[in-house]
Amino acid sequence: MADKEATVFILDLGASMAQKHSGREETDLDWSMCYVWDKITDIVAANRKTLCVGVVAFRTDETNNKLQDDDGYENISVIQELSQITMSGLRALQESVIPSDTMSGDAVSAIVVAVDLIDTFTKKLKWVRKIVLVTDGQGEVDADGIEDIAKKINDSNIQLTVLGVDFDDPEYGFKEEDKTPTKEESEKTLKALIKDCKDGIFATIAEAIDELDTPRIKSVKPYKTFDGALTLGDPEKFPAAMNINVERYFKTHLARPPTASTVVIKSEQATQSTQTLEADPMDGVEFSAVKQARTYKVNDPDAPGGKRDVEFESLAKGYEYGRTAVHISESEHNITKLEMKKSFSIVGFIPWSKYEPFLSMGEVCVTHARKGDTKSELALSSLIWALLELESYAVARIVTKDGKDPLLVLMSPQLEPELECLYDIPLPFAEDVRTYQFPPLDKVITVSGQILKKHRLLPSDELVEAMSDYVDAMDLATYGQDDEGNPTEYAPIDETFNPAIHKVNNAVKMRAAHPDKPVPETPASLLRFSSPPDDLIEKVQSRIDSLIKLAEVKKVPPKAKGRRNREAVKPISGLDVDALLGEDKRCTISAENPVPDFKRSLGTADEIDQIEDATKQMGTIVRSLITDSFGDSKYAQATECLGVMREELINMEEPEMYNTFARDLKKSLLSGALGGDRRDFWFKVRWSRLGLIDQDQSEVSKVTHDEAEEFYKSR
Repeated sequence: MADKEATVFILDLGASMAQKHSGREETDLDWSMCYVWDKITDIVAANRKTLCVGVVAFRTDETNNKLQDDDGYENISVIQELSQITMSGLRALQESVIPSDTMSGDAVSAIVVAVDLIDTFTKKLKWVRKIVLVTDGQGEVDADGIEDIAKKINDSNIQLTVLGVDFDDPEYGFKEEDKTPTKEESEKTLKALIKDCKDGIFATIAEAIDELDTPRIKSVKPYKTFDGALTLGDPEKFPAAMNINVERYFKTHLARPPTASTVVIKSEQATQSTQTLEADPMDGVEFSAVKQARTYKVNDPDAPGGKRDVEFESLAKGYEYGRTAVHISESEHNITKLEMKKSFSIVGFIPWSKYEPFLSMGEVCVTHARKGDTKSELALSSLIWALLELESYAVARIVTKDGKDPLLVLMSPQLEPELECLYDIPLPFAEDVRTYQFPPLDKVITVSGQILKKHRLLPSDELVEAMSDYVDAMDLATYGQDDEGNPTEYAPIDETFNPAIHKVNNAVKMRAAHPDKPVPETPASLLRFSSPPDDLIEKVQSRIDSLIKLAEVKKVPPKAKGRRNREAVKPISGLDVDALLGEDKRCTISAENPVPDFKRSLGTADEIDQIEDATKQMGTIVRSLITDSFGDSKYAQATECLGVMREELINMEEPEMYNTFARDLKKSLLSGALGGDRRDFWFKVRWSRLGLIDQDQSEVSKVTHDEAEEFYKSR
């Protein structure tokens, strides 16, 4: 959005807007207001004082405007003067937008009122000025003087948009049959007015509403991340060292869904001072911001309750080392901090061929010479051309502000029209790189070192060829078509949107404008690339069938559920082989290999007490892993053991054994009995859904679904 923007919406509230047309289930007014509410909620969400909204209604029962003393301005009302709109203003506006009982009121006169509103508010200052007229064209429109009105609109640099309910639009492909003569004349007059406006837009509102499903990309104003010298060498020691004055800005920025805030319903008994204090953050509608307070206590036998409050300033940082808290004073902690000064220096160069793309991490920034500094522009241009000719990147170390941590970035030369710049992206440090070894895909190496080119785990030549043909057939690079029918990319980057971000935005806007309506379904534009095109799948189905046949893909049978047969298979001889071999059926579950031992123990169990014993042993191991974990180092192993225990006991139809253990484990975690504060492991249990086994997962369970969900809440 622009820095300063004034938008006036002109709404047709005539009696005809309360009717339903073209097979729609909602009135023309409600349907057309979908577009208006979407635009206004965008402005409310921006929460900027320089984004102002005004609303003018015509064909209203009353008259309320500055020009009402003149002829032709009857039944026109200014519902909202140009100003910043908030949630409370949006609620008040919704109550005012209702159809009237009259058909009188001129749309062109309403435009004149809106132009006067904008001129009075913006004066001669630099503003983006917009007027959006929404009408069904059923009222008579006075065409006298539209040339002068269009000239005034152009002189004021106002962009006029006319959106008509069921207006004819050949480009969109809509034409209304059996149109009334009044509506035909209104369309003709408004179209003539738009034609005389230099920035005028005339369209049917159906097109505007359809475009709401396509997300609008928010352009963020670039801000400077560094302003100073880019050096090569030390200019203070070596006069010949490179020293270029540069400016660095963000080129790409990670977009995130809007964040939520914790609020509480206002209390009617709150004092006047409290209400005044809490009114601003949440707009004073019905909620107040939650204020958090934190207290610190230490054990003190002499204090009431055995605990004594302490001030935050008296606390010291302690780092966990094993099960011991190591105290580090503030003065000692300052030694660990790097005392960095603002700098930007090149530390080396690397050829393009030696750099691996997977090392790039983070957001891209752009560096160019300081504006107006001819000497720096020439020097940076020389550096950029040198990097291009040598096909090299520069590696630089940057500290954006004094006291900030240093960052290594890779700088790539870039030539753009009227701009020579360096793009940079953060590089990982040694601790950020994880090296993993995987077996080769084209050969099998035996234990003795022998190399096998043909093996059951290696694909055959026929399978490789079939896979290659399948991948080529699924190529989307040229699957799409442009406006002229030529092959083009199917999923261009500028048409691919993040569903998580825009789905949340749509839900928030719907809740803001219509608190009682359900959250809308995900628009088709967000799901367009969530699956391959159906016609493409049909086209390559033969290749898919061939691939399935050569790869011998078979459907995995569903996992059998129910109580296992606890009767051990008896040999034909009738002898107890385990007894002869001296093996004890009560297996001991080791901490070194708990999962296989637990499964083996349950597999040989033929009595309930044996299952209980194995469950107790596994539970003891889970507790010890949590207690002995340094930070979260053993949480993954504990989570795996917990998941295996849960799954196996479901299959054994003994859910109560697991539920009893899970309830006791939760108490121990939240009370600090497992080596201190282990609530972070409880969050992992909740995230992995390893809580109680309910009746949906096991028919013999006594826990309902609601009880299982309530269990995940921390108390």
